[in-house]
Amino acid sequence: MKVPATDGGLGGGIIKLGAIRQLALQPGDTDDVRDRLQDAERQYEEATHVSPETLDLLRAFEDPIVPALRPDGTGISQIPVRELMRFAEALIEKRAEHTKRAETADSPYELGQSVQALNAAAVALRGLAANTATPPIGLLNLERIEMVPAGIQRGELVSTIPLAPGEETAVTHTEWSVTSKEFTTIVTDSLEEVSETGVTDNTDLAQSTSSQSQHSNQFNITGTVQGGIPIISGSSTTGFTAQGSESLSATESIKHARTTTQKASSRSRREHKVTISTKTETGTSETSTRVLKNSSNNPVRIDYFSLMRKWRVRLYRYGLRLTYDVVVPEPGAAMRRAYAELESLRAQQGPFTFDVKRSDITPQLVNQDGQPDPNGVPKYQWLAERHGVSVRAYPADPTPLTPSAHVNTGGGWHFLDLEFDVPGGTRIRELRLDAHIGKDDSDDGMNFDVIGSRIEGAWQNQGGALVIRDHRVMSVSSGVPFMQGYTGHQKVTFFFHHAEQALVRLAVNLELTPEAIEQWRTDVWNALYDAAQNEHFAQQQEIAARVAAIEEKLASVDTLTLRREESDEIMKCVLRFILGTDFDFMPPAVLDAFKAAKVDLEHGIGFDGPSLGLTPDQWTLVRQYEDLIRFVNQAIEWENVVTFLYSYFWDVPPSWQFIRQLRHPDPNRQAFLRAGSARVVLTVRKGWEERWMRYAEGGGIGADIPAPYLSIAKEIAAYDDRNYPGVPPANPARAAVRLQDAVFTTSSVDVAVSANPVNIRVADSSGFVVGLPVVIDVEDDRQIQEAQMVTGIPDSRTITVARLAFAHRGTQGPVPILQPGEKGALIAEWNEYTPSSGTDIALTSNLSTIS
Repeated sequence: MKVPATDGGLGGGIIKLGAIRQLALQPGDTDDVRDRLQDAERQYEEATHVSPETLDLLRAFEDPIVPALRPDGTGISQIPVRELMRFAEALIEKRAEHTKRAETADSPYELGQSVQALNAAAVALRGLAANTATPPIGLLNLERIEMVPAGIQRGELVSTIPLAPGEETAVTHTEWSVTSKEFTTIVTDSLEEVSETGVTDNTDLAQSTSSQSQHSNQFNITGTVQGGIPIISGSSTTGFTAQGSESLSATESIKHARTTTQKASSRSRREHKVTISTKTETGTSETSTRVLKNSSNNPVRIDYFSLMRKWRVRLYRYGLRLTYDVVVPEPGAAMRRAYAELESLRAQQGPFTFDVKRSDITPQLVNQDGQPDPNGVPKYQWLAERHGVSVRAYPADPTPLTPSAHVNTGGGWHFLDLEFDVPGGTRIRELRLDAHIGKDDSDDGMNFDVIGSRIEGAWQNQGGALVIRDHRVMSVSSGVPFMQGYTGHQKVTFFFHHAEQALVRLAVNLELTPEAIEQWRTDVWNALYDAAQNEHFAQQQEIAARVAAIEEKLASVDTLTLRREESDEIMKCVLRFILGTDFDFMPPAVLDAFKAAKVDLEHGIGFDGPSLGLTPDQWTLVRQYEDLIRFVNQAIEWENVVTFLYSYFWDVPPSWQFIRQLRHPDPNRQAFLRAGSARVVLTVRKGWEERWMRYAEGGGIGADIPAPYLSIAKEIAAYDDRNYPGVPPANPARAAVRLQDAVFTTSSVDVAVSANPVNIRVADSSGFVVGLPVVIDVEDDRQIQEAQMVTGIPDSRTITVARLAFAHRGTQGPVPILQPGEKGALIAEWNEYTPSSGTDIALTSNLSTIS
């Protein structure tokens, strides 16, 4: 059917409205375009006129505060196509100049906005030119296939048994039926083993040697001399005593302690799946043996044939519908979300990896992002909180040791040994000395020293008491603290000379050994590793369960539900296209109203109480598109909508790789998911043709549209009424006249217009029914096809109709006369065959007739 063009390009309300929305007009665009057009008209004397009415309508689309105040499609349909295209061309020129200026400016954001606006205007202009050149309306014949059993027919040759004269043979025929049942059980056993072995080896070696040597030497000489004269008497006594005593005492104590701790842990996880399949087959068989004997004098052949069920297949055309074409992008976009979730979950599946290094386990203070922060928490605690595990705290600083001794040196040479034990896991950092030493009564200077350390000059040749406070004892030559790094049992020897009472106290400052810190770091790392590994295993199990649940949910949907879901998605896409960008299935204001009414948004349960709980303003928003949505759902036969799916490469290129990998057990659903766009042919419901044309071309349900579009709607409706009576009522009256199949004949005579009954000479009048209409002639540019009631059938070659509105020339060519049946017009008829369990037998069949 030819669609005539309209003067000025009126109509096409939906197409024009979509183009204007795609222009994305901004405040000031309409005035700029108007000035540009006026300048061009004055300069080049070109016909660039765009009416003020058109400019006013377009200005209303410049980002209004209230979108509902935009003009509807009724006014937009009255804009001539040439004016709208000229406006778009001027807008493109304006935005192209703005883009060139933005290229020189140092503003990538402004350049991007300019390019996007220019592209939107160019696409809108091209779409407007393409869609207005050929209106998206057409015709669609509704057809139905009917299959009826038509009997049993001999099929192909199965077997032959040749018999010579007098030959006898036995034929065994076995029939069996087998019923198979299979039950499968999957048992999954999971075993997790944790093994931890600790080995501690302590070796203590103590050696103590004490030696004492004492030597005493005493030498006495005594001489006495006596003499005299009688008057004088004298006596002389001389004594010499030499005593030597030497005592040497040495004590040596060696203690060696060695502690070795070895800890090994292992974790193993085993999963064992057992599939138990029980298959039960039960069957019955029946065997019969026949003895065949050829008693004739001629050879014979016994042929066995399979029996086929014969079906009569008829293709009926039962309606004609007005159609409206729409192309929508990504029809299955909403259904891809489950596959996107699957891809995201599968991307999380993989082997366990642990990204925490041993060097990361430190007591350094960090913030919640793991960056150094003096007010934060230790990094090892931050790691522990992130993995949800408790770990051993960083070892505290060791408590200093304070060995001391109070001795009486006796004034001579004296050595004092001060012994102490350094706790395990620590070592000496430094020694601090406090001492109070009193001098003896001799005139010699007092000396004091720490054996093995640096000699302090201030401690030598003291003439009085010596007081030492918090002195750091240093080594002799290395310049480091004395005994730094020593562990285990230690002894410090002090030397006194010419001293009496002495108090000596050491402050042994300790620090952790590198081995102890490393052991702590290893323990913390092992705890973090085990926690992360357990968390990973649990996460992997959860991901696997979610993947299995989604896959089962996708695969366990019946075919009818799949088709219904696809139909719903197509309807949603079409509504978005027809209602435009201003339409929202659930505007935010309406959603807020539902929340205020305490609607269960997640499950879609609400308004089940005695009142709605909505304010008048909220109720107005809810009912904003009520009439339009009702009209679209009623005017379109959604059960007869035809969809043509286009390939994935009509989608955005970044999604191509993902779309190509979409799989579904149902091939139709897989094609729907992978479609980049779809052409949707909307079939207008019978009786709604005119109203739909007013909406589609005029932009409103009751809009005025050009006459050619109304004539198209009326012609389609009239043709459907003439040729397809439609489905009969469920409970027809008993006197109702019914005709199942259409009856067809031709007339080769000329008949004239008449208001009275007319007898028409036909080729055959058998099958026609009085009281039902007949369709006379064909539908073409002459537009003389008509439907008239049959009032009589005088004979086998004549029918009588009530009147004739047009003249029909049968002498120029046979005039078809059709009486439609309830099933529709029969377009084609053929037979189909399906196998059956029957067998036929024949004797010496004619081979030429066996196909």
